Order: sequence, then structure tokens, then C-alpha cells
Amino acid sequence: MLHPSKILIVDDEPFNVDCLEQELEDLGYVTVSARNGREALEKVALEAPDLILLDVMMPIMDGLTTCRILKEDDETRLIPIVIMTALDGFDDRIKGIEAGADDFLTKPVNQRELLARMQTALRLKHTVDGKLRALRRATDHFAKFVPEAVKRLVAANPEAPALAKHERDVSVLFLDITGYTRLCEQVPLEVLNRLVERYFSTFLDRIHEAGGDINETTGDGFMAIFQATDMQAHTITAVETALALLGATEALNRANSTLPLAIHMGLNSGLALVGSTRFEGAQGTRWTFTASGPVTNLAARLAATASAGQLLAGPETVRRLGNRYHVERLGCEPLKNLAQAVDIYHVLGPV
Repeated sequence: MLHPSKILIVDDEPFNVDCLEQELEDLGYVTVSARNGREALEKVALEAPDLILLDVMMPIMDGLTTCRILKEDDETRLIPIVIMTALDGFDDRIKGIEAGADDFLTKPVNQRELLARMQTALRLKHTVDGKLRALRRATDHFAKFVPEAVKRLVAANPEAPALAKHERDVSVLFLDITGYTRLCEQVPLEVLNRLVERYFSTFLDRIHEAGGDINETTGDGFMAIFQATDMQAHTITAVETALALLGATEALNRANSTLPLAIHMGLNSGLALVGSTRFEGAQGTRWTFTASGPVTNLAARLAATASAGQLLAGPETVRRLGNRYHVERLGCEPLKNLAQAVDIYHVLGPV
């Protein structure tokens, strides 16, 4: 028998908590709540929630610190965390990505978007939990037949610690579904989730084929990282892949003419702090790979600026492309929290 999913709501505003509790309990979820990050950590240890809805601005311990602590803990890192930000919370999203958040919601929370993102995160978690249970059963079974000499060899070579991050030259691509909140209001959630999963499966295949790495997917978008010894090579690969994703979207829309989707992207290249981390916990192994710093921040802001069907690139990316692509300069625009205005370019396609 399947048990209802347990949702931990973390917010210092009682009204917000009451509203979310009522909505979720009416839909059959079990809810628990916490008023700040420190209390949330205690509730996670006691209640083992399936998903956490986490506010950012709270007393005692803020949401980003709480998220980082949970994602660094072997016992809790696989619990999906959906960070709830204010209307002007773009910086929170960037910091949330770096802290390990799985998804984001904008306050005031739209009910249909909330349910869409929760269902996506919970479906993934339950699938992963099932795979890990099966893997543990298989591991336990085959362990009975492992020779003692092999066991001693494994014991003498413990798992390597988390890999340190290093400054490397990369191209960072952010992709988002255009108008996702509006779609949540217009389309049944199960239909929308299946549709997004279909598109994202195609996108992720294309990125992996091109040698890119995915840094977490959210309900309506993801970040991909491209790197190579030749910095011009990974820049061109990133642009070619992004344009291929636009082409793949058109192809998918031809087969899905009743509910076509649009995407918009931001791309930037340069030095970033890059690293892979392997986490070993009771629930299994999880790898995360990320790039952080100004290069990533600009790529995210370009994606937020882009319109449907646009690939916007930063000046360093365009400089490396040379004359290989048709590029339209849109102007020098001020972007939030950047000291200087930035030249923004629309990449149209190969020459």
C-alpha cells in the first residue's frame, strides 16, 4: 500500500504555512511545518519528509543555509528541496542553485505551479528510491559471493573524498520553458509534466551526445556545462548544441501541434569554479557537477532576458565564435547586480 507523501513546509509566516497546509492536505498529502532553518533540520531528522518547501528569508537560520546543510549531509541530500523566493528573487535562484536546490517557486505561490513542481520532484524521488532499493537488494545478494580477498581489497581502498573544485574555462548554458507558469494554469498538471519530460529527455540526450554535463534539472529548466582543453572548441560545441535544441523543439512541436512548447536560453563562456562531488549516503550514491561564479550568473541572467526561441550570448562567447555564426547585437544592457552594462547578442545560426 502506498503511503501519502510527507511535505515539510518551512516558513516564518504562519499565514503562508496555514494556506499551504490546507491546500496540500486537501490533496491527500501529509504536512509538517517549521518556522526557521534550525527547526527545519530538527523536523527533517524526526519526520523524514519526502519533499521540503523552503522559504529563503527566515530568522535564526535562513533557507539557503538550511538547503546547503541538508545537501551536504549523506542522510538528507536526496530529499527534493523547492525554494520559495520573493517576486524579485533572481539572486536567490542563483544562490539556491549553488546551495543544491532542486527547484524554485515564486511568491505568492501559484497553486497549479506548486502542484506541478511538487509532482515532478516527488515522481523523480520515488523512482530513485525504488531503483536504490532494488540496487541494494542486488548488492546484498551478490555480496554473498564476493571472495574474501576482494573484500579485503575494497576495505584497504576506501572511497575517495569529494573532488575539490578548480577554476576552469567553460561554457554555461541555461534553458527554460517559456511561459511555464501560464501553462500550469491552462493545462492539466499530469499532461504538462509528461510533455515537459518528453521534451527534456530529448534535450538531455542531445547535451550528453555533445559531451555536456547537466547540473540538476528544475521543473521548467536546467543548466548545462561544456568544457574542453580548447576553450574555443567547447564554446562552439555549446552554441551548436543550443541551436540543435531549438531545432529539436520545432521537431517535437510538429508532432505535438495541439500544445507546442517554446524555450529560451542564455549562454556565457569563461573561467568558473568547476567541480564534481560524489556523495555516499544510506540512500545510495549521487553525483553533482556544477560551475559557479560570474560566468554562471551572467548566463542565468541572459536566459532570464531571452524571449521565446532566443539564444542570447555574452560578449566573450561571441568573441570566440568569430565569423562562424550570424549574430545580432541587441545592445549594451544593465543586468541586475552586475557592476557594468553588458553587450547582449542574439545567436541566429551558422553562417
